[in-house]
Amino acid sequence: MTSTLVNTACRRAPSYVNVFNRSIICRTAATAPLASAPVTPESLIKEQRPQSKESKEHQQTKKERLSPASSKDEKVNKQPRTSNSFVLNLFRGQFYPNEVFPYPNVLNEEQRDNVKMLIDPIWKFFEEKNDPAKNDEQGQISDDVMNGLKEQGAFGIQVPVEFGGLGLTNTQAARLFEVVSAHDLAISICTGAHQSIGFKGILLFGTDEQKQKYLPTLASGEQLAAFALTEPSAGSDAASIKTKAELSPDGKHYILNGSKIWISNGGLAEVFTVFAQTPSIDEKTGQARNKMTAFIVERKFGGLTHGPPEKKMGINASNTAEVYFEDCKVPVENVLGGVGNGFKVAMNILNNGRFGMVAGLSGTMKMAIRKSIDFAKNRRQFGRTIDTYGNVQEKLVRMAMRQYITESLAFLLAQNMDRGIPEYQCEAAIGKIFASESAWFVLDEAIQIHGGMGFMRATGLERVMRDLRIFRIFEGANDILRLFVALTGLQYVGLHLRELQKAVKNFNFNVIMGESSKRLRRGIGMSAGPDINEHVHSSLQSSGLLLSKSVDRFGAMVEQVLLKHGKTIRDEQFIVHRIGDITIDLYAMAASLSRCSQSFRNQVPSAVHESNLVRIWCEEAYDRINNNINLIQSSAFLERSRLMSELAKEIVDKEATVPVHPLGF
Repeated sequence: MTSTLVNTACRRAPSYVNVFNRSIICRTAATAPLASAPVTPESLIKEQRPQSKESKEHQQTKKERLSPASSKDEKVNKQPRTSNSFVLNLFRGQFYPNEVFPYPNVLNEEQRDNVKMLIDPIWKFFEEKNDPAKNDEQGQISDDVMNGLKEQGAFGIQVPVEFGGLGLTNTQAARLFEVVSAHDLAISICTGAHQSIGFKGILLFGTDEQKQKYLPTLASGEQLAAFALTEPSAGSDAASIKTKAELSPDGKHYILNGSKIWISNGGLAEVFTVFAQTPSIDEKTGQARNKMTAFIVERKFGGLTHGPPEKKMGINASNTAEVYFEDCKVPVENVLGGVGNGFKVAMNILNNGRFGMVAGLSGTMKMAIRKSIDFAKNRRQFGRTIDTYGNVQEKLVRMAMRQYITESLAFLLAQNMDRGIPEYQCEAAIGKIFASESAWFVLDEAIQIHGGMGFMRATGLERVMRDLRIFRIFEGANDILRLFVALTGLQYVGLHLRELQKAVKNFNFNVIMGESSKRLRRGIGMSAGPDINEHVHSSLQSSGLLLSKSVDRFGAMVEQVLLKHGKTIRDEQFIVHRIGDITIDLYAMAASLSRCSQSFRNQVPSAVHESNLVRIWCEEAYDRINNNINLIQSSAFLERSRLMSELAKEIVDKEATVPVHPLGF
């Protein structure tokens, strides 16, 4: 059989040359703008701080991300980069297991014991001292609760001990974020905006002097921090901010002018991470241009004011305000991460913080599920408790299934960050998308199970529903993040296709034979997909096979899309959006299979229950993936997409719905 494949491949080599010569590289920017409107996350943080050891590869990657020359070098060196990212390699139809299988287990016994000791006191504090309904009604967190949070160390969870913080790892912190977000999302926003993005830049990129000056008072909660990026004209397009910082004549200060909107803790913070455009000279053209720079700005510098608290749909107890800068003098030593590196600093802060949101929303879902179970077990209708009816049973299972996968994604991401995995921006984006959309689904179903009672404020679910709506918008709107994941993966494949084209032109026999064999196997119906089941527990083999088939078909479809559309794929959002959906399903399948396999290995009592949740998820995800691939490859779908574009233009042109009312007036 092997010799037949080789002979056939050799005979067909010229046709493959023609195919590869037609390949066009997709060149979308790998760092698509991610920051969104209300820049206010809840609870999160980044790779290991100084107190946890990062790998040399991680440290080097971080330096490269911040190096002003890195983008220039990338333009000169057009060799395709290689990546161990599980998600990026899915786009090539390849399976890189090391970042997913086996499911990581990074905490030692001491770290486990330390975080266990923190959970009960924090849980008790929220149960006994905090009233989320009162916070929501009054539009603020009471002083007693804020002081209690400070005593618990909630404002410096990942600040190193030497600076007065708890010094927790990402995984330990994620476990605490679950507790906070299960009780009060507005508090999770306040504490998250403070430490997950507010002063996160100081932790990641601050100098020793900056850390020593700011971290102690920030960790204690004596001072609050805020992250100031979003502007009226710059939401998802973060690079288009208008706020300016110009160097003073004496070279000692940057003079900051502009405004920021929807800033969490904006009316409370004393320390801000602010992003502004700074003038610079282009090395190639010699022309003046602006580059974004990050600054540490103190309120006491002067020239910094804020507007009244915004009236919002939810998270009412968290402070959100507009912030104004008028001739605000910022010392040059308060530049954060280097002049001109502001966009990279901002994106790294947001990427590094997303694991906390994912973990937190897992806790929110658990809360809603517990309430739903309690209600369903006690509510009798037609002579039976409603938990015995199939309609409610399906809701509970789907809620539990989404919570399980969200939790799997959260702790896979957090532990990989603790392992020093350097590249996780796509995995973090997928986690944020999946968690925020799953939490919305779970709360909606919880309210539906409660019926009219769920609509009443006394149940508490309606408040959580209002609070949750922002999570699909801020820290990267889900629509933008879907495109980011898809386009980053497409670019990764596009660069490799170009190298494959060169190999064919130069008749690199080994490369030609490998690729030809793979395509031929696909063409005659033989799977060229990866063998995933060697990493999956025997009880999950059928689900592992579905993932293997899906990865293979996805890789083939991605290549076809790039060959067809080339660079213009960036404009084909009907297609790109669905590629993002497929990627999310694939990664969710892999994360849940990995976690469940670990449960079997560790003989966890719930392993069989977990496997049944995973089986349902994988079977349905497999169907969704195939449906989306079929759509992308369907001429009827492309025609409907074209038609929708035309219809949208007509609606916009009329500035209203187009059809005439059935009554004619």
